[in-house]
Formats: sequence, structure tokens, C-alpha cells
Amino acid sequence: MAISVEELRQLVEEDSAGWRKQNCVSLRDLTAAQIEMVLQVAKELKRHDLGRHPSLFWRYPRTLAMLFQKPSLRTRVSFETSMAHLQGHAVYLAPDDVGLGIREAVEDVAGTLSRWVDSIAARVYHHTTVQQLAQHATVPVINALSDLEHPVQAFADILTLQEYAPAGAPMRLAYTGDGNNVLHALLIACSRLGISLRAACPPGYEPNPAYLEDAQQYAAQTGAEILLCATPQEAVKDAHAVYTDVWTSMGQEEEKQERNRTFAPYQLNEQLMTMAAPGAFALHCMPAHRGEEITEGVMNAHKHTILEQAENRLHTQKALLMLILGL
Repeated sequence: MAISVEELRQLVEEDSAGWRKQNCVSLRDLTAAQIEMVLQVAKELKRHDLGRHPSLFWRYPRTLAMLFQKPSLRTRVSFETSMAHLQGHAVYLAPDDVGLGIREAVEDVAGTLSRWVDSIAARVYHHTTVQQLAQHATVPVINALSDLEHPVQAFADILTLQEYAPAGAPMRLAYTGDGNNVLHALLIACSRLGISLRAACPPGYEPNPAYLEDAQQYAAQTGAEILLCATPQEAVKDAHAVYTDVWTSMGQEEEKQERNRTFAPYQLNEQLMTMAAPGAFALHCMPAHRGEEITEGVMNAHKHTILEQAENRLHTQKALLMLILGL
């Protein structure tokens, strides 16, 4: 049920899910209520024209340090735009600006930034780096991507599912491709919220067993089905949405040829989409390599939901920042 701007403000201020000043390093650290709260606030922010409601702006400008070891389009622009919409300020720190862990120790960077900014969003190669930042910072740290997990992407993914999957029926998501950080976040988010997820990954490229085990434990409580399938066809059967991601992530470039051969049977193509439920839609967190993990035809046919998924990064990250930093 939609709520008024004043009710939205009250929802953020009350902080019933306990978000205030908390880190967002891993979805495994969050409760189902916290995930649901981000989604609820994001839906209302998307519905309301924020610029017309000054009561939702911050009383004083907050500052977000964006500590990036990897380049980015969606993550950088969505965080910077979120801060601008809330009348805050984002400081982008590129790899050469900091030399995180090379020119300067992670704990020193965390401690120094904590004296200047209200929060840190870190896009890093190794999950241990964002964990160290959270350990040594005295301001909240948000994982904007690590090799192990991509929690902010999962918020946008689930919001898109909720918007486009059939109402009134348990949602079913299929995933085909690499058992990577995106799949890890999806496993936790889906199982926490009662969304069934079937994944098909090539042998040797399955998700981290700890994430799969946690997801299956959560699913036992929520009634979701969490399953690793032998083939993409099995995973996709009767799914409301089919998700894929790049086969070769940043830092894996030397493996590209081998990965392309291995993952070829897991391509999201027109034939695979016909095996999903009627009206099923495709999802991709992008950047998309057309002709590799997804065909040109599927990308074009489902461009609207994929771009909506990208837009939802803005709304969910804005909600996350509001909940963590207050109003």
C-alpha cells in the first residue's frame, strides 16, 4: 500500500529495522526486516518526486566517500546521483587516488576518511578489504561490490522482480552462468524473502558453498526453493524471470577464452527464454557482452526490464543511504 511523503519520512525516522549507522558489508549480516525496509523505502522514493518534497532532504549535507578499486558506470553514477538528490555530496576516489592497501594501509584509510565523511562506499577486488574498512572505520561502510558479494545490486534486482513478476504467486527466479558475487547476493536475498531461485553453473564455477548452505537454511524458514540445477533448461523451467551476468569479470581477463568455451551452453538466448513461464522477462546487471552470456535478441527484447533494473540501483541505494544516515 502506497504511503504519503510524511509517512515515508516517519518510516525512515523510526528506523524499526535497526539500520541507523549500520554497515552493509554482506547480506548475510542483515535481517529479512532490514532487506524489506530498503525495498519499501525505495518503492516510495521511486513513486514520489523527491525534488518536490524538501522534508525528505537531509537537514545538513552528508558526505559519502566512494572508494573504488574498480571502474564503474552504474555504481558510481547511481551513488553520486543518490547523494545529489538528497542534497548531500559524494567524493569519488579512483584507484590511483588512494592506492588502497598499497600506498596506504586499509585501516589508515578507514580511520582518516572517518574524520571527514559520514559514510564510505567501497568497490573493491577482495571482500576482506571491505571487511577491514568496516572494522576500522567509525562511520558506516557499504559494500558497493567485492569479489564475494554484490549486495547493493541484489536490492535493485529484488525490487525489479517485485515490480514485474506476477502478483499473488510465489516468485520464481532462474540464474544461468557464473556462480559469482551477484549470484551469492541473490541467494541470500531471495531465500530471506521467500523467493525461489534455481541456478545453473558449469562444473567448477558453482557458488561458494557457504552461501548456498546459508540460503537453503533461510529457505527452509521462508518456504522458498533454492536449488542448483544440472542444466540451464532445468533452472529456467517455469521461472518468472531469467538472470545472467558476464562470464568474465574484471581481474579474470586471462581466463576469457577458456570461460567463453565453458560457459557457451549457459548462454541466455531466445530458445532458453521459451522454457520459462509465459510472460517471463530477462534480467542482467550489466555491463552486458552481447553475443556472449546474452544474445542481442534477448537483450533487445527485454531492454525495458533490464534498464528498469539499472534504474532501481538509484532508488534502492538512495533508500539505503537514508536509512543508514537518517534524515
